[in-house]
Amino acid sequence: MKNRTIRVKGTEIAIVSRHDADYISLTDMIRRFGDESILYNWLRNRNTIEFLGIWEQLYNPLFKPLEFERFRNQAGLNRFSLSPRKWIDATGAIGIYAKSGRNGGTYAHRDIAFEFGSWLSPEFKLYLIKEFQRLKDEESRALSLEWSFQRTLAKVNYRIHTDAIKDHLIPSRVSKAQASTIYATEADLLNVALFGVTATRWRQGSPELSGNLRDAATLEQLVVLSNLESINAVLIHQGLASPERLMQLNDIAISQMRSLVSASATKRLEGSVSALKRKRKP
Repeated sequence: MKNRTIRVKGTEIAIVSRHDADYISLTDMIRRFGDESILYNWLRNRNTIEFLGIWEQLYNPLFKPLEFERFRNQAGLNRFSLSPRKWIDATGAIGIYAKSGRNGGTYAHRDIAFEFGSWLSPEFKLYLIKEFQRLKDEESRALSLEWSFQRTLAKVNYRIHTDAIKDHLIPSRVSKAQASTIYATEADLLNVALFGVTATRWRQGSPELSGNLRDAATLEQLVVLSNLESINAVLIHQGLASPERLMQLNDIAISQMRSLVSASATKRLEGSVSALKRKRKP
């Protein structure tokens, strides 16, 4: 779980990644306004419960609507009270969660956190949105720069790769068309080892995307692709035939993608590894 912070009107507010989304600390948001009773008063409000229920119905297929209706019917009664834990346990909600231990507290999906910000103060909500967007812009720029670097590195390694093809796989006195066919074949060998498809098959299956298969690759896939290009150049120098090289490169791609999955704990990359296994031929 990746932790970040933003500063809103002098208050440090924690943000964590959960379910591939950003969750903002409601506990931190409260600090400049009072104590936890503010959060409980917000939760017991009928409009709040309706908002939370609609959000869950949109994004949570396991949400329990009958429990939600029970809370909504009780809202407004003097004896009615509601805590984050009670709401989560009763309805199976995912928009709010309570975290114990270090950096603990109540966190909410950004949609819900912004709504809570309106309850606290319209001014505070606007500054919260502004600082949150600034954080996302910075993360987007950093990711874009890192992706560009890895794409450039992949292109450099591709030159090493094509030089090895030229020196060892292309016979003498062939036409440019024949040479291009061999280059394309070797490029697709890497595509199949990593992505499980050739460039042509990818284009047929993704007509709505611009660029080529490698332009659509994730940062992690570009890292592995750079490694595979260098490794394939070595295997070509060793005189290994393409079927044997494909098997070795596929093993390496799976192993390296597993390592990246373990390091980043992203479900998206886990899906890429599973796809590699499914598409590998026995």
